[in-house]
Amino acid sequence: MMAVLFLPVVAEGNPERELTLVGLLLDLDADKGLVLEDGNHVGSWANQVKGTKASLFVKRDEGRAKKGSGRPVLRKAVKELNGQSALVFRQGELVSMGEDVFDGLTTGKGFTWFCVLAVHEQRVGLKDVNSFFGNLRNGGKYEGLWANVRDDNTLWTGGRNGLTFGRFDQNNSEILGPVLEKERFHLIASRMGAGTGKQTIELFVNGTKPVTTAAFPVRAEGNPSRMVVGQERDAIEHPGKESFDGEIARLLVFERPLDDAELELVMDLLKKRYGL
Repeated sequence: MMAVLFLPVVAEGNPERELTLVGLLLDLDADKGLVLEDGNHVGSWANQVKGTKASLFVKRDEGRAKKGSGRPVLRKAVKELNGQSALVFRQGELVSMGEDVFDGLTTGKGFTWFCVLAVHEQRVGLKDVNSFFGNLRNGGKYEGLWANVRDDNTLWTGGRNGLTFGRFDQNNSEILGPVLEKERFHLIASRMGAGTGKQTIELFVNGTKPVTTAAFPVRAEGNPSRMVVGQERDAIEHPGKESFDGEIARLLVFERPLDDAELELVMDLLKKRYGL
């Protein structure tokens, strides 16, 4: 897939830039593609990558006692983000109904993702699982990719390959990063190589040097599911229990490992746009 990643750079008088990069599956930008309800509540968020089966992330009322209670809220013109916007999540989520679009991330194609986010105080649901995105299968052995913070806002990410159920074991990795400072926006990224068998997952925080690396056993037969923002899966049986409290300004997901030069360029442009 060929997609244009558009990152306007306003810092230091730099001109706007367009990058044409292979493998871009997801570009969620809090300044674009929102449908608002009841004031500033977000009913849907459009993927800026055109022609994908994951074109829209929508509110999810199933499983909730109160309809609309899982919607994030738009915060406009955030001073700490160079005046860009962010979506505030409080144990809520937006779900893509594209069932298999993101399967390749953990079944052999590899990935690179970037997220501009801030964490708030976490309200405990499932201990130390507060996810800001994920495509875990809702049932079985819950295979897929997820990104989280612990209850104390320690960053972590990892994959699940569908061989065993254990939350963290040789098939279900927990790759720990630092404790994220609350109420401050960070640029988080992660990358994993293509192929099956043991692949290295790297985790980055505000820079191109990985803060940690770990092996993940990639299994081509794994079967992840729907991508969800604000939660690790389409958890309709207990929505909000594994969701994070915080804000997301941008989420990019590539279905391949970017090379070092591409990684550095995208991070640089994101930092300049959002003033990080």
